[in-house]
Amino acid sequence: MATLIPALSSCAARMTSGERRLAQRLEQKLDDDYWLWYDVPIGPKQMHPDFVVLNARRGLLVLETKDWKLDTIRRATRQLWEIMPDGVQRKSVINPLSQARHCALQVVNALEQDPRLVHGAGPHQGKLCFPWAYGVVLTRITRKQFTDSGLGEAIEPHRVICADEMLESADAEAFQQRLWDMFPYSFGGLLTLPQLDRVRWIMFPQVRIPSQAGLFEGAKDDSPLLDIMRVMDLQQEQLARSLGDGHRVIHGVAGSGKTMILGYRAQYLASAQTAATKPVLVLCYNEPLAVKLEAMFAAKGLADKVHAQNFHKWCRRQLVAFGQPLPAQGPKMFEQMVQNVIRAVQRKLIPGGQYQAILIDEGHDFEPDWLKLVAQMVDAQTNSLLLLYDDAQSIYKRSRAQQFSFKSLGIQAQGRTTILKINYRNTRQILHLAHKVAGDLLTQQDKDEDGIPLVQPVSFGREGHEPLVLRLPGLPQEAAQTSAWLAAAHEKGHAWADMAILCRDSTVMDACEKVLRRRGLPHQVRRRSGDFRPAEDSIKIMTMHASKGLEFPVVAIPGVGSLSKGGDDEKDEAILFYVAATRATHELMVTVSGEGAFGARLGV
Repeated sequence: MATLIPALSSCAARMTSGERRLAQRLEQKLDDDYWLWYDVPIGPKQMHPDFVVLNARRGLLVLETKDWKLDTIRRATRQLWEIMPDGVQRKSVINPLSQARHCALQVVNALEQDPRLVHGAGPHQGKLCFPWAYGVVLTRITRKQFTDSGLGEAIEPHRVICADEMLESADAEAFQQRLWDMFPYSFGGLLTLPQLDRVRWIMFPQVRIPSQAGLFEGAKDDSPLLDIMRVMDLQQEQLARSLGDGHRVIHGVAGSGKTMILGYRAQYLASAQTAATKPVLVLCYNEPLAVKLEAMFAAKGLADKVHAQNFHKWCRRQLVAFGQPLPAQGPKMFEQMVQNVIRAVQRKLIPGGQYQAILIDEGHDFEPDWLKLVAQMVDAQTNSLLLLYDDAQSIYKRSRAQQFSFKSLGIQAQGRTTILKINYRNTRQILHLAHKVAGDLLTQQDKDEDGIPLVQPVSFGREGHEPLVLRLPGLPQEAAQTSAWLAAAHEKGHAWADMAILCRDSTVMDACEKVLRRRGLPHQVRRRSGDFRPAEDSIKIMTMHASKGLEFPVVAIPGVGSLSKGGDDEKDEAILFYVAATRATHELMVTVSGEGAFGARLGV
């Protein structure tokens, strides 16, 4: 069964009856290595063909669908058709085959700019190295009607599928042959997976995964000449394009692309806004992640339409905006701030329904009453709430201590839950090391879809260097080794902004900062809210807790020997290490001194 993007369940309502039948036939009659897109912006001019079909063996096919009856068409030439869709008013439209051809050519011209997708020599030099075609589906005209009416003079008969050739009872091979007859020629071997990714990267700019720098600086990966073109996988793309209004919950492992899907969804919602539309709210627990998301949306020109904040900053702004009392400074200030908002909403002193949609990253770090509060802030007309969850990254005891269902918080998750299991962020070697410490403590828990499952990650299999794990005499030596390793990484071509030192506490942070300062290496220490500047080209020093939601190509984790001495806190510390280690996308170094329990787990 072919993969349709968006999923049929999410786009059927906006399809014509003929488009819906064709979508069903394409899904059912094509094998599972076919990819289908319905009404998705395509190519540099973002045109909207009805259907695009892509297959590694067959190539690329663009289809235009028409639900016209024969008596709707009053005159047809190779350029223009005169139709009377309402039986009263006659109008001229472009020949539907010309529509499909024009759209296909726009895409082909863009694809031919990529030297890895064209013939490098010979009579077809510079032309696509795989077949492409276009055609028309007439969902309410039979082949006999097509032939007898002379429509074959306006459209080549082999470029048309007629109503009686797309019945549910149609033979799959015969149906497929109708599609392949549209191709003027067939040649070449299989498109490789990297080539297929390059095709999707050029055809669908929305699924491009930007570089880490691009997130902050607004850089656009517009050149089709990049060596590596990273795109969402098909599950991620289908999920991102299929998200509709209503409540949605995505459970996903670290590195599975949850935040990327959130960004796509927020951008899509912002693009559909009118002047009267309420803003979109993106919430997370971690302040550095909120800063990163805020910078990303600002770089895309969406700061007015998408508000990205960490939860407690949002609470404070609500109290200030609606004249409610702020709590006094103290150890319980944040807790009291949240309670003040909850009480004010209950008394209708702070209004609900303020946002067109709310998207929550790091939902596993939200307390149940926080989620209940946020659910009330969604406009009742859109009822659009997206919650991203990974209980394996829950590093605050409160999140695991309280068992609850989403339904009890006003979140309708049943039937609207998706699970992402594949980790794309980390190399196989980095993920293996994280599991050496935490794997046996993160036991699989099967819950119903209204509960909170603990999802075990599946490695994508991306290979890399083995993490460097060192036992050293003490913390000063660990800080010195960390500094030397990062300096060497810079010599190999990594920018300072690619690097992070993730520490359990301020003692380790202070030791590392002292050595970096002495060596003159650019660095930035995140000690409190407002200290994180993601665009600055410097080594980021922060706590393991503060690193949640971020990623860096090069990560050092010193002071691991002091993480746990065993006992009740070992599981919490192991999960904290797992979160820190999985921030690294390419290189990871871990240093250990002392007699903590994790040295043995790491084999040093």
